[in-house]
Amino acid sequence: MSGKKFETLTVRPKKKKEEQQTPGQMTLFDVFSGQNTGEQQPAGATSEPTDDTTPTSQSQVTGGQAQQTEMTEQVQTQSSADTTAPAQSAPVTSQPSDTAIQSENNAAGSQQTDQMETPEEEDLFDREEVMKFINDAGLLSYNVRALRINDYLKSLYRMAHLLTMSKLHREAIREVQDEIVEMIHSYVEGLKANGKYDDLVQQVKQFKLATQIFDAFGETVDNYSVHDMFTTTDTDIERQFQIADVKLGREGIGMAYGNKYMDMSDLTAFKVDVILFVADEECMNRLHSYAETRFHGLNDDYRRYIATIESEKIRKEYDSIVSDGDPVSKHNFRLPETIQVPHEVGGKEYRNHLFVSDITGVATMKLNTWEAGVIEEEEKREDFVCWIRNPSRGSWALCIPYEIDGETKPTYPDFIVVRKDRVLGYVVDILEPHNPDFKDNLGKAKGFAEYAKQNPGVGRIQLIRMSKDAAGNHKFKRLDMSKTAIREKVSHAINTDELDHIFDTDGVIE
Repeated sequence: MSGKKFETLTVRPKKKKEEQQTPGQMTLFDVFSGQNTGEQQPAGATSEPTDDTTPTSQSQVTGGQAQQTEMTEQVQTQSSADTTAPAQSAPVTSQPSDTAIQSENNAAGSQQTDQMETPEEEDLFDREEVMKFINDAGLLSYNVRALRINDYLKSLYRMAHLLTMSKLHREAIREVQDEIVEMIHSYVEGLKANGKYDDLVQQVKQFKLATQIFDAFGETVDNYSVHDMFTTTDTDIERQFQIADVKLGREGIGMAYGNKYMDMSDLTAFKVDVILFVADEECMNRLHSYAETRFHGLNDDYRRYIATIESEKIRKEYDSIVSDGDPVSKHNFRLPETIQVPHEVGGKEYRNHLFVSDITGVATMKLNTWEAGVIEEEEKREDFVCWIRNPSRGSWALCIPYEIDGETKPTYPDFIVVRKDRVLGYVVDILEPHNPDFKDNLGKAKGFAEYAKQNPGVGRIQLIRMSKDAAGNHKFKRLDMSKTAIREKVSHAINTDELDHIFDTDGVIE
């Protein structure tokens, strides 16, 4: 480990709470002062210091107030024995004193209560509301891999099972199975119509079908060879059928075909049909082409709905399915409630970062000159709400694919900015301050343009450079890919010189 320190930021910072006294509960101040606002006696109870006052006092005191009552009784008894003044004189002189003490106690108690109360500092905006808006917006993020892990057939099955299990599309896996069954049936009917079926069946039964012999992993063995053997038994047919089922993805496609098209007069015929389909290279190519198209169709149709499912398990399984299915895979962009960021000494404190410390209510970020300048410009906008620093290669970060030198690579725009919108409530922008001297400028610009095309709900998608205004002052010039005309120009640019020209003609200084 490098020993690098990290700190946790959240959209749910702790709020300072007031220490409120429970009604009827004594405070430490009350205990030590010997006074409690609930113990005040009626004026008539002490108007005459006689024995009759004792029961009256006791009837008003309970629990922890008993000791104080006894002290009151002793004082009253002593007053009855020693006083020589008229009976009414004692209350006249003592009442103002009690009132004064009570007033002082009330004032002191009020002051102490004020000291115990810590005023709650109102947050700049509703962080959880903003996070929910972003997570429900259905923004795309991508996972870029060098290789595809699964073939499309396996990915299709996993996607269909997930949609069925999540109840987004209960019949998804059944529909996929039925469609593949119909592909097999259509192929067999075509063979029968062309007069080829019987001859191929005999080849299967005599092990003379060139591509029907597989090893344990479903790969063909000694292709294009012909094996002269006696007629196979039902056990041999069953073995070939099971291997064919492996090639079809172990989803019971062969049995599903048999359930629908079994010939009761020949119980092995449907198994031979499945073996023939798998043995035909052209059929398998069509099957995988179908799986790719169907997989992407289901993903596109239900991606937005997956984002709204509360089950984190289902969302993670969806991300895994999509990532394993394509080298470049689409995902729903979702923010977590907490993130880990490196502890940066000498950074600036920001209260308007979406994620902040749950203790201090700020996020400490150390930005370079360009980055800090872009955020300062954003903060001056009347519709500005907050911003997020998008970490490069972070597990939750927003990623956009782009091409350079014929290879697809990931890029992580520096900032996500949230602004107010009078219709939707909020709008999300993607900003990338970028040095024009870097080799990847054109590739990233094209990647941003394509992302803008795929995500019409995003506000601004800007590539930002340092420039000068008419007075010669350094200003940021922004090229906004969300604008159709600019996006089309960037998409057709063939070198960085053309991109520079587009910046000159279409870039704006806000």
